[in-house]
Amino acid sequence: MTPDEFRRHGHQLIDRIADYRSNVARLPVMAQVEPGQIKAALPKAPPQQAEPFESLFEDVDQLIMPGLSHWQHPNFFGYFPSNGTLSSVLGDYLSTGLGVLGLSWQSSPALTELEETTTDWVRQMVGLSDQWSGVIQDTASTSTLLALICARERASDYALVKGGMQALDKPLIIYVSRHAHSSVDKAALLAGFGKDNIRYVDTDADFALIPSALEHAIQADLANGLQPCAIVATTGTTTTTATDPLAAVGDIAQKYDLWFHVDSAMAGSAMILPECRWMWDGIEKADSLVLNAHKWLGVAFDCSLYYVRDQEHLIRVMSTNPSYLQSKVDSEVKNLRDWGIPLGRRFRALKLWCLIRAEGVEGLQQRLRRDLANAKWLEEQVRNAPDWQVLAPVNLQTVCLRHAPAGLSGEELDRHTLAWADALNQSGQAYVTPATLDGRWMVRISIGALPTEQEHVAMLWQNMQRAATDSLPEQLSS
Repeated sequence: MTPDEFRRHGHQLIDRIADYRSNVARLPVMAQVEPGQIKAALPKAPPQQAEPFESLFEDVDQLIMPGLSHWQHPNFFGYFPSNGTLSSVLGDYLSTGLGVLGLSWQSSPALTELEETTTDWVRQMVGLSDQWSGVIQDTASTSTLLALICARERASDYALVKGGMQALDKPLIIYVSRHAHSSVDKAALLAGFGKDNIRYVDTDADFALIPSALEHAIQADLANGLQPCAIVATTGTTTTTATDPLAAVGDIAQKYDLWFHVDSAMAGSAMILPECRWMWDGIEKADSLVLNAHKWLGVAFDCSLYYVRDQEHLIRVMSTNPSYLQSKVDSEVKNLRDWGIPLGRRFRALKLWCLIRAEGVEGLQQRLRRDLANAKWLEEQVRNAPDWQVLAPVNLQTVCLRHAPAGLSGEELDRHTLAWADALNQSGQAYVTPATLDGRWMVRISIGALPTEQEHVAMLWQNMQRAATDSLPEQLSS
């Protein structure tokens, strides 16, 4: 493709994206395809000859679009907000178009220094002290893995440069809430701790970790000759957006000299609102934390911000210094290859930079406050409706609810919950995600897509009530 062809098709592509965002509300929210349908429609072998780019656009319309669930739809209430604001989309487009890599400061100085600047902007926006240093990773899963590797090395006196975990006398133990994200388990496994060495700490009635239960688990492991290593607390758990008590957990971490990591992947964005920072009371006691700017904040995926208070420890664990990447300015600059697992990195900071500059802190705050207000509105409707239940505190933008009419319980109630949620999703009118809470199915309503206003939440509430009524067992619907 020549630059002139790129210019022509690029203009067409931008127009298509703009049209998509303008008209997405007309589409069914959830993909309306069967498993294998798209794969069956695609050629089994690659084309031997070049094809006109127009044919790709045709396939996008006919094959790709029907197979998408539309996260930017005003009636998308599933999972979590993944707000690819158009300002950040342009930043991502610019990053890809420039095609530069950050292998070292010298390989693209602006890439490194803009990342330093934008992560520090966010640090200030969320109220962290200047003791924290940030770096962009791809996802919270990678950030949590980094945290547990750093925890492992601090607890083992840098066993990675010796015999590794195989040479340790005592197993290292990780402590997490029973409501921690699955990525914490995955990180612990990949970091070599082993499933048997993860402790799941009990939670209270609001689904937050109980500090006394945490300390009891630590003391039991010490008594059994094991070595406590790290605690992972969560602000904004995946299922209910519960908030672990960071100050109390931080005191325990300091008492037993444990690494303290905070998973704030979704809720971290809310810390740009001073009224939400009570959720981070005690955050300065943590060693590391993660917040996903590609969720509620609005950066196009992927852009996970990982912050540490001791950058020298992270560098010592992650540093690599091959001769072909060394330069005479290495002692004066930040080489981001020493701040994570990959050697190279995309220019992700551009999309974060574009978002903050185009929206401003006040614009971002206004959008998040809108979503919080919409969640509170829905909570009120559900609490006041017969046969409906709100199952967890609504601290953020997620409402956990259940339709529980008299006469339904246990597995029969589970079947009813899954039935009406599936009927709603299949209708194309909305997208919601069921989840289990205390062993029973419920439905999570995650509010926060870019175009979602109260009118869309009100329509969702009407559609939920209709779907629940229509899905009642015959003996209850008459």
